[in-house]
Amino acid sequence: MPPALLLALLAAALLAVILLAVTTGAYSIRAADVLRILLHALGLAPAEAVDEQQAAVLLGIRLPRVLLALLTGAGLAVCGATLQGLFRNPLADPTLVGVSSGAALGAAAMIVMGAIWFPVLTRSYGLLSVPLAAFLGALAAVSVVYRLATRGGRSDLPMMLLSGIAVGAIAEAAIGYFTYLSNDEQLRNLTFWRLGSLGGAKWALLALIAPVVLASLALFARMAPALNTLLLGEAEAIHLGVDIQRLKRLVVLLTALTVGVLVSATGIIVFVGILVPHLVRLLAGPDHRLLLAASALLGAALLIVADIVARTAVAPAELPIGVLTALMGGPFFLWLLRRRNLWRW
Repeated sequence: MPPALLLALLAAALLAVILLAVTTGAYSIRAADVLRILLHALGLAPAEAVDEQQAAVLLGIRLPRVLLALLTGAGLAVCGATLQGLFRNPLADPTLVGVSSGAALGAAAMIVMGAIWFPVLTRSYGLLSVPLAAFLGALAAVSVVYRLATRGGRSDLPMMLLSGIAVGAIAEAAIGYFTYLSNDEQLRNLTFWRLGSLGGAKWALLALIAPVVLASLALFARMAPALNTLLLGEAEAIHLGVDIQRLKRLVVLLTALTVGVLVSATGIIVFVGILVPHLVRLLAGPDHRLLLAASALLGAALLIVADIVARTAVAPAELPIGVLTALMGGPFFLWLLRRRNLWRW
């Protein structure tokens, strides 16, 4: 498929699911009403043309949630595509470098022991204390992994993967300990956070994470030529002028920053980083200049669709979005293994 056509189709699909998301829910809003509310918010429509209840639902709840899903889906998909290019491994995922486990540990520590261990942080940041702790946990985990995998200024990718697995296992053990210490309310909060949710979307939260995610996506896009060169092999990339060690550092640190920020806002959402890049590769091939842009569009659309299902399938209750992405990604992962003959029936 021609690259321009693919990007146009994905952009159109993204716009369609955004429109579906803002009009669909327990309180239905027509597309024409959405347009009037947005025009009024921009000062281009009179107040009498807008229903106040519809405006409150759209601007206060639904639109922030859609934008958070867009940023999260795009960020996780691009991080997955970039890590797969760096490791030259189609099964690479942000969880491999300990980011998600570190974020989960930070959140668990704050939920269970925050009032005792970090009273000043809890009082100062309130509801934002858990996302902040999750981000710091992600950053600490990836820092440990990077230090373990680096000798003499050179990073060893296999050692980084093994270190990520080990750090993730230690983090999961610590999370189990905090789960054991938690009371009923803390256990419920911890469980729902680990299953993933977009229910905490607020404009203030978006203002914090959007600049980080958008800046990271722009930097990832600038790495596309170097990642294309790396597909030839590390020795060939070095001969062609790519600073491999610098590229590794930037990719790992940007992945930690992006995924840490997103996980701190939404909880653990799995399989987006594996599922989306593979779907795009099937359509467009391995060129990272197209792969990263298409992954961002498809990842955003996929997570918005998952969120629509999460909040409407069992309304007025809400399904954890991490459960839905796992249900989509798990069968795809098994199909991928079968397709690549990594197992035989």
